[in-house]
Parts: sequence; C-alpha cells; structure tokens
Amino acid sequence: MTLSPWPLVLLGRQHPGVPVAVLNESKRVLYASLEARDAGVQTGMRDLAALSRCPELHAEGISAPAAIAAWAELLETLYARYSDRVEGRVPGTVFLKLSIAAARELAAALHAPVGLADSLEVAHLAALRARPGEVRDVGSAEKAFLALTPAAHLEVIGLTPAHIEQLAFLGVRGLADLMKWSAAQREAFLGVDVGRRVNRFLKGERTKAVQRYVPGRVIEARMDLDVPLHEPSEADVIFSVLLPPILADLRGRSAAYLTVHTQTLGGQLSATRKLKGNPDSAGLLRIAGLALGDTGALPLGIEALTVQLSGIQQPGRMVGLWASLAELEVTRDVLDRFPEALVKVQWLDPYAYATDARYQWVDWLTGRVRPSAMTPRQGWKAALTRTQARQKAVERTLAFFEGVGP
Repeated sequence: MTLSPWPLVLLGRQHPGVPVAVLNESKRVLYASLEARDAGVQTGMRDLAALSRCPELHAEGISAPAAIAAWAELLETLYARYSDRVEGRVPGTVFLKLSIAAARELAAALHAPVGLADSLEVAHLAALRARPGEVRDVGSAEKAFLALTPAAHLEVIGLTPAHIEQLAFLGVRGLADLMKWSAAQREAFLGVDVGRRVNRFLKGERTKAVQRYVPGRVIEARMDLDVPLHEPSEADVIFSVLLPPILADLRGRSAAYLTVHTQTLGGQLSATRKLKGNPDSAGLLRIAGLALGDTGALPLGIEALTVQLSGIQQPGRMVGLWASLAELEVTRDVLDRFPEALVKVQWLDPYAYATDARYQWVDWLTGRVRPSAMTPRQGWKAALTRTQARQKAVERTLAFFEGVGP
C-alpha cells in the first residue's frame, strides 16, 4: 500500500474535504493535493500566491517528528487490525501479508491504492498503478504486468531520478524497453550496483517475505476531562499523572518522539517534539508542556488529553573493547605473553584545554601511570614553586649588582 507523499496524506486526513498543501521551511509549496493543483497551485509557489489562486486552500508545514510519529501510530493500527506481518521502513510505503478480501477492506478504509502480488517489488509497482481505494491484483499475469510498467515507477527496482531522466532522453518509456537491453548494457549505463540489482529483478530474484512486526513501539496514556481545560498549570498536573505509567512501560528502552493529542470542540489538535537522550520525568513534563503549547488547544478548551511516546527502541551501549578481566580469557592470554601491551585511559579533566591535563595512560592491571609511545606530550610545567622562583629572582638581582663596579 502506498500513501506517498506521506506528509500530504497526513495533512489531508487532518483536514478532509478541503484542498491542502504542505509547505517547507521557507513557506513554499512542497506538495499539493489534486484539488489544489486543479485550482492552479504549483510546487515551489509561495503560500500567499497559492492562497490567491485557491482561497479555500489549507497550507501548513508538517515537521519530520510529527510525520514519523503519525506513521508509527499507523503501523501499530495496521498490526492490531489486519496482520502480524507489517513492514514500513519508509514513511508512505507499507507492506502487509493479506488476503484479497482484507486488502479490499484496507483500501476502502484508508482510501489508498493497494497492490497485491507474490513479491514486495511487484506489489509496490501494482500499488503505484492503482487508484485510491482500489486493489490491483497482479495474479498470474506478472510478466505482462511488468512489461507495462512506466519509466516513472522504476525507482522501485533501484533507479534514481537521474537514471529515469537519462532513459527518457534515450526514448526508453518503460520497463519493456529496458528488458530489450542486455545485462552488460544495463550495467554499463546504470552503473554496476544499480545495473546488477535490475538484472537480478528481471531474472526473478525478488523479496518474497514480509518481516514480522514488533509491537509496542508506541506507548500512550489518555485522560478524559469532565471540565474543559484552559490553564497550563492544570495541564502540568494532568501530565504528572499520565507520564509515570508511560515511563514504567519503557522498561529501560528509549523513545525518539513525544506526541500530545488534544480533543477540543474544533476537533483534534496534535504536536510532536523530538526527544534527545533519555530525559527523566521532569524533562518529559517540560517537553510535554512545550508540545501542548505547540498545539494551541488551550484557548479552545481541552476535553481529552493523550500523551504518546513513539520510536521506541532498545539502546545499544558499548562500555569497552573488553568489558572486564574475568569475562574473556583473551585478556589474560595477552597479558601473559605481553605484560605491557594493554593500557587504559584515566580521565583527569575531560573539559581541560591541554591534552596532558585531560587524561593520562595507566597500566591495565596496576593502574599506575605508565609513560609510553601513546602518552601525550607533556606541556609546559612550572619547574619551581612561587617561593623558589622569587628566591631565584632575588639571587639573579644580587648577582647583577655585585658584578657592576662603581
């Protein structure tokens, strides 16, 4: 199933029934819906110019964290309702293992084009040629279907837009014309990597299996309010109730995004913030408050509040090349043969400007400072104390006057 471009699809679902356009950071049209394009809105146009051509246009920028968080939520929904094999690495394209009846139900529910085939690549090509809400079933006519593939859809099998432009200059209109070339010609023109990938695809080497989806990548907590919420201080109290269960469900994992959904009289308003590192409860409370401010829902009155963590993964940590002496026998073997082979760093001041004041090399076993070829060069060090330096200066002065005659 293809939902590309995903920011435009997401904005259209948030504002159904009106022409929509996605803006970039410079307030220019990045994507426009079919209704907006029919009204004269073009890609690269300023937002004011687009509104002058289509007054009912809703133009808005979709941040990357918001798009990724919404995509993760969609994958969780697909896993819960349709299949346990869901794969959506790139936002806008998702692969599922479905029957024809379930595929038709999915296409009708999301009003999205769905392709059905024995391999992921052919299913993707079928989805690109299907209309919204339609299921294109390739079936046993795969060879004839591939022969009708246009050149614009060849990115699925590895071609870049530059390759497609060059093929159009040569008059190649689709995959059928590319099939007439020899394998050596395709590798010479497209490059070795892309050419070999295309050759393997034409020989029948395709991806058959859909990866099993790992649930639990989205954790959320919701609270319905009896009285509409208008004050930020009251929102902080609600967040302090919603966030502790979410932190307990993480179980040592880390989240990439925090999303706040608010239900108001005007509909649902959402905002997403990217998390850096592993913030504690106080940090999450502050980020949730900032995300709530981004929604602009407090003046309208919030009837329900939802906090959501997405992009949950198990962080990887590497403490060293060898964790400890007792874990691996190789450490003991190396030290038996080469006693002075292993050293480790002892940090003195990580924020020091001078290298020799920042760290020093110490022996692996004894911990004593051991100068070696890896030891940083020693910078300037005062050879005398302040009292000794003053005494030395007095002696030089006396020696000078004693050596001068009247």
